[in-house]
Amino acid sequence: QVQLVESGGGLVQPGGSLRLSCAASGSIFAVYNMDWYRQAPGKQRELVARMFNSGNTYYSDSVKGRFTISRDNAKNTVYLQMNSLKSEDTAVYYCNVALLNGLGSRDYWGQGTQVTVSS
Repeated sequence: QVQLVESGGGLVQPGGSLRLSCAASGSIFAVYNMDWYRQAPGKQRELVARMFNSGNTYYSDSVKGRFTISRDNAKNTVYLQMNSLKSEDTAVYYCNVALLNGLGSRDYWGQGTQVTVSS
């Protein structure tokens, strides 16, 4: 069984910073892409950032230059450093990890962590 545990959300003022973490645990043979999504009230879940197994990254236009995704392969953990936060960044943030375990290749979701940007 694989578990993804997220941490690091909270309330922050506009212009502030937060760092999210997502740790995968369980019987894991290999980890592929590691992603961060977010979902604001009344909106669809959207991809915010992706870190490919190669180390290449993708960012949505709305966060490019402000957010940085990174990973620690030894810990099967992905991070999202969020700087210069804006009110429109308010959402529930979810990590998604594609991996290989005894059940084959599939992706798993974290439980979500609330990020609220407000003065």
